[in-house]
Amino acid sequence: MGSSPQKKLNTDKLFYKIGEVSSIAEVEAHVLRYWESEFPFLKPRKNKTGQRVYSRKDVEQVLKIRDLLYKEKYTIAGVRNKFGKKSQSKRTVSVQTIQGVKKKLKEILSTLSKSPDGKRPRSAVKKVTVDKNSTAKSKATAKKKSSEKTEENGGARLFL
Repeated sequence: MGSSPQKKLNTDKLFYKIGEVSSIAEVEAHVLRYWESEFPFLKPRKNKTGQRVYSRKDVEQVLKIRDLLYKEKYTIAGVRNKFGKKSQSKRTVSVQTIQGVKKKLKEILSTLSKSPDGKRPRSAVKKVTVDKNSTAKSKATAKKKSSEKTEENGGARLFL
């Protein structure tokens, strides 16, 4: 207890055995094994002989779990929720970012669809022509295919 856990962690070692981690975190090895079953994000690798091998990241997570449980008096469920919220916030994208991407994509689309003189070229608009001799059945089929493509695009119509 005299030395700081951070000083033991700052060595040149890349991996730690469960006994070393238990002495660094000042908890018993069976507690670490229990935490592995309770916290899905804590999964140390196992070497060829089946011993748990903790990476530096795993040891840092163990220290955070220990602090939350013993110092800040969180429950197991509370720690699980706290770590769950952190991982969710990393995966989310803000609405402003999405709107910015949409705006840039629309600008690119409009730039690509215009000719150098600022007008839309005739080849950019896809026209569907139906022969005068075609039957009503083939017209209905063409409309159905067009509506299916619109549904595939989430209701958006694309003009190429």
